[in-house]
Amino acid sequence: MTTIRIAFFALAALAIAGCSAEAGDHKSGKAAKVEYLKAPGTEDMNLPFSAAVRVDNLLFLSGALGIVPGTRDLAEGGIQPETKQTMENISATLDMFGSSIDNVVKCTVFLADMGEWGAMNEVYRTFFENPPARSALGASGLALDARVEIECIAVMN
Repeated sequence: MTTIRIAFFALAALAIAGCSAEAGDHKSGKAAKVEYLKAPGTEDMNLPFSAAVRVDNLLFLSGALGIVPGTRDLAEGGIQPETKQTMENISATLDMFGSSIDNVVKCTVFLADMGEWGAMNEVYRTFFENPPARSALGASGLALDARVEIECIAVMN
């Protein structure tokens, strides 16, 4: 499919849905408040992404890995320790920016090996009393050779 056709179908979908490419409340004409958030200590790292983006009362987190805080090392021991560290990192990020793991409404899980889906789920489910909506997919590779990466959307406290 050509780029022009793809663009046409995308614009048609927006028109059918009554959407606009602009952020805002179309009934009141009020623009959404968007805030790009950096994690403390990363302001001068020139990262190509924000740790999170706040849009009104929603918080969109960038993908998190199972990196041990204060290092660039992944938690050792495979998918389960990595998943546990990833979820702890997500929880810390949510707390830092005014939300919590209890306010997560959607997660996307990226796995280096879909064969580890069950083992990842054993750990993942322990973090939620009320599980959020979720998608999971396999990837041909993740940053730092991680086994799992998880991104979340949460409601602000």
